Amino acid sequence: MADYQDIRGLRVKYLSADPGDPAAGEVWYNSTTGTLKSVVSSGGWSTTTSMPVSNQLGVGLGTATVGLVAGGYEGPPGSQNITLEFNGSGWSGGGNLNTGRHALGGFGIQTAAVVFGGKVDPGGANPANVEEYDGTTWTEQTDQPVAMQGSSGAGILTAGLSIGGQTGPGNPTRVTTTLEYDGTNWTTGGVLPAAKTFAGTAGTQAAGLAFGGNIAPANAANTTEEYDGSSWTSVPGTLNTAVFEQGKCGTQTAALSVGGNTSPTYTAFSTGTEEYDGTTWTEQTSMPVATNALMAFGSTTNAIAAGGSLPAIISTCYEYNFGITAVTGATWASGGALTTARWGLGSGKNSQTLTTGLVFGGGGSPYGPIGIATEEYDGSSWTGGGNMNTPRYLLGGAGSQTAALGAGGYSYPPPASINAVEEYNGSSWINVTSLPQIRQDMSSFGTQTAAILAAGRDRPGAVNYSTTLSYDGTNWTTLSSPANVNTQRQALSGSGTQTAGLATGGSTSPKKQTEEWDGSAWTTQNSSINEHNNVNSSQLGIQTNALICGGGPSPSTATEGYDGTSWSTRPSMATGRYSSAGGGSATSGFMAGGYTTTQVAVTEEYSGETSAANIQTLTTS
Repeated sequence: MADYQDIRGLRVKYLSADPGDPAAGEVWYNSTTGTLKSVVSSGGWSTTTSMPVSNQLGVGLGTATVGLVAGGYEGPPGSQNITLEFNGSGWSGGGNLNTGRHALGGFGIQTAAVVFGGKVDPGGANPANVEEYDGTTWTEQTDQPVAMQGSSGAGILTAGLSIGGQTGPGNPTRVTTTLEYDGTNWTTGGVLPAAKTFAGTAGTQAAGLAFGGNIAPANAANTTEEYDGSSWTSVPGTLNTAVFEQGKCGTQTAALSVGGNTSPTYTAFSTGTEEYDGTTWTEQTSMPVATNALMAFGSTTNAIAAGGSLPAIISTCYEYNFGITAVTGATWASGGALTTARWGLGSGKNSQTLTTGLVFGGGGSPYGPIGIATEEYDGSSWTGGGNMNTPRYLLGGAGSQTAALGAGGYSYPPPASINAVEEYNGSSWINVTSLPQIRQDMSSFGTQTAAILAAGRDRPGAVNYSTTLSYDGTNWTTLSSPANVNTQRQALSGSGTQTAGLATGGSTSPKKQTEEWDGSAWTTQNSSINEHNNVNSSQLGIQTNALICGGGPSPSTATEGYDGTSWSTRPSMATGRYSSAGGGSATSGFMAGGYTTTQVAVTEEYSGETSAANIQTLTTS
């Protein structure tokens, strides 16, 4: 009998700890745990960033890192015209469809997509119109010859398929129709062996796949058909669970079927994940929740399942990975509560870490007591530091746990902005050179000896500033134009360094403005997806990898990530709030305090997506 060395050409290693980067199939004995281990391939689902809206019956296209969801149904009043783009971490808005609809078909990729047919509610009409997407804008194309809903698509923009569907909104008739698209016109292709709607599909125009679907009289099918570019052939491989309205993606020889409806009365949904290898469907790790009418895109090794219904329509998304790497999605988790609940705190943001955090100042209920307290975070609990000399909140902050800067802010009573500046040495605050202007609610970032303050306002004058102030550890300088922000505003946030910063949100509509700082000038960039007002210290990270959290005036849970070009969604915080304070990076940080209906002491910790080798213990069972 061949042993492991004969098969692999390697000996079984004897190690005291698991190796840091093991290869697929590598086997070793861990002497500490007394177990035989190996890296094995397996599939699994993890939660990823939810869509900004609840959605079902849209179309999903592209890959798990460059994906697209278009159209869909959110519930009354009806069909959606939205386009959501996925970048592997989060969602951002694309160009709207010209015709809002659900139960539509589609094919292609994020920058070259086609959608067709569907249903328009209210009204219930089936549109025949076709639209192409170039990554920015949807453009009307030649209509399909027959108006249908529930058709499925496969292929690319210049060589696509429309498969099956149903005609007539009142008494729908399922069809065996296949239509082929060449980028301009539609022609009739091969006939399906059985009329079906809402089928799973995958592949190309010359090598297509159809599986499952809804067949008369409203029953789920488990059949599989392959297309060779001219005709369909029923093949022996059948789904283990008959479904329709499932998520689908992949190719003719490597397809994925996810979730779906198993009941003609829409009362039973599936958690099933099945993979097709060109011959056989094999059950893989089930989805966490039985879901119907979801949108899927990607491949059999990496896919996204977005939204759907439980039967309540949801925004939840899951990521599927099959391989030797196990993926854990980004998430917020509860951290240690502040000793003193407050809002409008200052912090050093990206100059701190999750385990070396610092917040200072802050207030009670609106126009309530103003705080001087300083608290330090070790990754699990907060402890008191030295008190500030001047009580304030809505102040600017920069620096680390042992070398911080607190500047300006708001004092009460009477209501007034201040220009006092203090430096923290890890135990006590020392008064230093004051700001040249009284200022609060500003964007602030940098270090104790190299800081930037921008925009903000004064009180009681309520004048919004556009100016930028620079600090060198001794003196403040009011920088000359073009150092002014492009949008004059207050209650915005900031992060980064003295020569590469970011300012986001604020009080001026649409409250989504983003500007980048290069050390001498501000440049307007792509806006955030959500409004972020009253986010003074709620931004983490650097100019090319930032995170902004929450905002007001209605306390928000929204979290977004910035990649140096555009914003996309991230997992939402558990507690909606504004005027909180954070520290750390866009992949490992915290958000503390803030205001909901009153000031809170809540701390949440953010962890970005991680991956690790899928190490398994080998047993004889």
